[in-house]
Amino acid sequence: MHITALVESAEHVCCRYRLTAFRPFLERAGHTLELRSWPRAWWDRLTLGRKGGLGDAVIIQRKLLPYWQLYLLRRAARWLLFDFDDAVFLRDSYAAKGSFSGQRQHRFAATVRAADVIVAGNDFLAEHATRSTTARRVRVVPTCVEPERYPPAEHHRQTDVQLVWVGSSSTLRGLEAVQPLLESIGQRCPSVRLKLVCDRFLQLERLLVLACPWSEATEAAEIAAADIGISWVPDDGWSRGKCGLKVLQYMAAGLPVVANPVGVQADMVRHGETGFLAETAHQWAEAIALLASQPELRRSMGAAGRQRVERDFSVAHGAGRWLALLDDLQQRRMAA
Repeated sequence: MHITALVESAEHVCCRYRLTAFRPFLERAGHTLELRSWPRAWWDRLTLGRKGGLGDAVIIQRKLLPYWQLYLLRRAARWLLFDFDDAVFLRDSYAAKGSFSGQRQHRFAATVRAADVIVAGNDFLAEHATRSTTARRVRVVPTCVEPERYPPAEHHRQTDVQLVWVGSSSTLRGLEAVQPLLESIGQRCPSVRLKLVCDRFLQLERLLVLACPWSEATEAAEIAAADIGISWVPDDGWSRGKCGLKVLQYMAAGLPVVANPVGVQADMVRHGETGFLAETAHQWAEAIALLASQPELRRSMGAAGRQRVERDFSVAHGAGRWLALLDDLQQRRMAA
């Protein structure tokens, strides 16, 4: 089967983790995956389905199209799939207009109704999709990581223990929103450091920040060179749609994780086994203090987290789900 994926760009994080990573597995099964960036001009989108053909299946990744564009794609595609890993039917957590958007809701429902298969990144997203279609057309393929990319953390530090947070300038706003919490960690654990792997950085009074510019080439090694992964997200619909990429990266690197129990984080982080779920500033400081003082606890929790990723969130696991749904489409075509 020749698959054409319409994506923001081949370098976009969603494309890299949710499509490109699976390409070797798809090719070994006899499929081909072509990535096409969305045309910027409307007249190019008007002829999208006629320029060289779209193959057997078309994947719309994340984008909610105007009705006329969706109609043209639906007519041009033998099989139409919609892949999404965010609550795209809402605005994000920090939108000035608030999270609800009638236009997004309507376009999302139309896209779900038009697609033959909806590929959701988690159960929360899948549940929203089933409000506009039948459950059998919705599949969950979690965002996955390749554990082999991450050298196992050594956990040799007794002092100057490094917390690590990885993300972009847009998601850094979550950390900025909880600066008092971070300051309380620094006050309780004065020798702890916070490494930010990002394209923008913040400054704190009581917690030393180590600025580490993000790059795809060094990201995995920088995470694995730390000791404890942290993630905090707002308790809202947009965050419940998140697929926990940074948590998976920490776990793949063998780091214990401290996170607040929102969305997939409440499932990915198994309290007391792969890290700690913390809500209050006191709980956060207690968890960090315990992990900072016990390298062996960090090592055992990190190992349990890596095993969880290998079992449930590896690229091989996600590829298996993609291959199953593509096989199902081919069976449906043969039966038609």
